Amino acid sequence: MIRTVALIGIDGAGKSTQARWLADWLAVTGTPARYHRNAAGRVFFGRVAQRLGRRDAEDLLGMRLFLVVETLLRWLVIARALLISRLTGTVAVMDRYTYCQYTSITVRGGRLHWARALFSVFPQPDLVCFLAVSPQVAQARVDARGKDHEELDYLAACDAAYRALPEATRFTVIDAAAEPTAVQADLRRAVLHQPVRHTPRAARHLLPIG
Repeated sequence: MIRTVALIGIDGAGKSTQARWLADWLAVTGTPARYHRNAAGRVFFGRVAQRLGRRDAEDLLGMRLFLVVETLLRWLVIARALLISRLTGTVAVMDRYTYCQYTSITVRGGRLHWARALFSVFPQPDLVCFLAVSPQVAQARVDARGKDHEELDYLAACDAAYRALPEATRFTVIDAAAEPTAVQADLRRAVLHQPVRHTPRAARHLLPIG
């Protein structure tokens, strides 16, 4: 039985929307589930930085301190989500997981060994869905929500970092460039251990995992 499902991917892939829908679907179909947004504060600190006249969170805190704070916050929210899941007997639908922090550290040139040691206490999710989308589509989605902005180079670097993770061969790749309802259908198939769609469109603009 699935106890933990993690949705990961670059900003703009649709993780939050799809994770909420998936948790709602599980609950409606008789499997108690709860959505957990495992954000680590980058957007919040970015807004604080801009109010103080700084460029972003990294400029406000310095790269090293930012990565320490972000990693510790990510650890706390994931630990809280797993504890709630265990105490309530619900499936934890994770909007981001440890892999997202590994990617953040890699893209910023940090060292992974301490973060991996810190996160080693957490179990591997029963299912990890990588929502694959091109940096261009992701950037357009981020801009459309009007809350922040991501550079194409940053999004491309994040995509490459996800795909270079040693755990990536175990990810279930979902074509997140499709219509949201089609993406959700694929996620449900993955939860039910059914094959997801294979679309040439995703294969054209994204490198294969593995």
